[in-house]
Amino acid sequence: MNFSTLPPEINSALIFGGAGSEPMSAAAVAWDQLAMELASAAASFNSVTSGLVGESWLGPSSAAMAAAVAPYLGWLAAAAAQAQRSATQAAALVAEFEAVRAAMVQPALVAANRSDLVSLVFSNFFGQNAPAIAAIEAAYEQMWAIDVSVMSAYHAGASAVASALTPFTAPPQNLTDLPAQLAAAPAAVVTAAITSSKGVLANLSLGLANSGFGQMGAANLGILNLGSLNPGGNNFGLGNVGSNNVGLGNTGNGNIGFGNTGNGNIGFGLTGDNQQGFGGWNSGTGNIGLFNSGTGNIGIGNTGTGNFGIGNSGTSYNTGIGNTGQANTGFFNA
Repeated sequence: MNFSTLPPEINSALIFGGAGSEPMSAAAVAWDQLAMELASAAASFNSVTSGLVGESWLGPSSAAMAAAVAPYLGWLAAAAAQAQRSATQAAALVAEFEAVRAAMVQPALVAANRSDLVSLVFSNFFGQNAPAIAAIEAAYEQMWAIDVSVMSAYHAGASAVASALTPFTAPPQNLTDLPAQLAAAPAAVVTAAITSSKGVLANLSLGLANSGFGQMGAANLGILNLGSLNPGGNNFGLGNVGSNNVGLGNTGNGNIGFGNTGNGNIGFGLTGDNQQGFGGWNSGTGNIGLFNSGTGNIGIGNTGTGNFGIGNSGTSYNTGIGNTGQANTGFFNA
């Protein structure tokens, strides 16, 4: 953008008349909190899966689970690091803005200069105010130059901050096949056990207080459950209700993670179908981050479809902060 075409009245007003650095400061804090939450989720997920594999869940199905969830664990760690970088860049932009505002000419000084010029011109009947008028104009030109220089530097700095941001990647899609992958392992174990018994055992369960067929663990009810307290079929973990769930406390079908309700969810505390991420923080479909609504948004407080960043709205893939409309990249575009 060519700021030299704008007088100091406009350049100064643009900097001092907006919302200031408070929204970006809040965004930096939000990104930092998201980074901590993602890192905590990764650590918790790793602890739970490691505990299952190393203690209460052994065998081929355990190895299949560990191999299948490794990409998701890696994605969580990478997303945490990326959120932390976003927090750092947002804080850098705040510092850039504050430095620019401190260097800009105050709007009151520009207004006083123009007011003095008008007074001198109206009272210059015999040309006696010519030197003073020249001095006023020279001061005004200096204000113009200062504002142009500062705004150009600000534009360059903000562009550098924005260019350092990279889009978040979606969670690994192969996790959706995890229940089928894990179901094959205990089914193979049960089939082998039945074959070796030459049909003597009509109902094979391994563990304590199991009811049904092909159970492994404790207090399971149904078919081919692995773990503890699982009613239903092909559940793996603890306290799952339904079919093909993996993890802890899931209700429904095909859920992976902890405390999910519905079908095909991957994450923690999600309610609905085919959600990914952390429940209670997003609404809509396929959103990742905090307080998003709509469809396919990634970041914080986005609405609409396919937006990435902070506070974007619209329907066609805005990237950045505070954008509205379609396919905008940067800050506060409309």
